[in-house]
Amino acid sequence: MSQQWQERKRPVRLERRYEFQDYNTLRDFLDKAAEISEKEGLYPDMGFGKTYVNMTIHLEEDDEMLRDMHHQFAAQLDVLAEQITH
Repeated sequence: MSQQWQERKRPVRLERRYEFQDYNTLRDFLDKAAEISEKEGLYPDMGFGKTYVNMTIHLEEDDEMLRDMHHQFAAQLDVLAEQITH
């Protein structure tokens, strides 16, 4: 997981902004991120514009702290972003 992810306390969550060169690259990232979400069973909140997406990974209702699965999911998104932009 990259240093660009911010861990917030209230409510507990992870946040990161990804920026891309154009909409088509962003769209490719979002499509592939959706596949990772389905596989992992984690569904981040996303807000996006033409060349960026803000992602927030929230805890499940029963969780009180971030778990390895949240950090691993964030790391998978980082790898995906790296692959798409290079």
